[in-house]
Amino acid sequence: MSRQRRFPRSRASVRAARTFVHQVLTDWGCVDRLDDITLCASELATNALLHGVPPGRQYCVNLTLDGPLIRLSVRDTGDHPAPSPPPTPDSCSGRGLHLVRELADDLGVTEHAIGKTVWVAFKSDSRPGASGAETSGAETSGPGTSGAGTSGAETSGAGTSGAGTSGAGTSIIGGSITGGS
Repeated sequence: MSRQRRFPRSRASVRAARTFVHQVLTDWGCVDRLDDITLCASELATNALLHGVPPGRQYCVNLTLDGPLIRLSVRDTGDHPAPSPPPTPDSCSGRGLHLVRELADDLGVTEHAIGKTVWVAFKSDSRPGASGAETSGAETSGPGTSGAGTSGAETSGAGTSGAGTSGAGTSIIGGSITGGS
């Protein structure tokens, strides 16, 4: 199963992305890692907003459920590289990806001709579809997606081509960067 939604380059979109992720995981009945995944969605959306999305563009949040594996990815069209070196102890920012690395079971970056996708994977013990609220089709609006010229487009269903969900790219495991995923 896969669901994705685009969000505008606005501060309010981080909350909307977090709400989207929370709702999808709840619909799928995947709640054992809900707080970790929602926090990671917030961090990745914030990074896309601050470092990746050029003015007038959007970023895309994608969730994929494949058996016990939940993959969250955030794609932007910016040219700012990721990840960054660790922050100094007295830095006021720069800890988001390091926090994400600690919460997720895997983390990686997939570079594209235009932009990049930062993805995280979580092993879940929840039973998919347990809530019986799974949806399919296209959603044309949602929390935080109206106005500002956004499409609010969301797609759902197995085989959906999402933002950088190919699994190729760079994997960051335990603080070291490795090729492939």
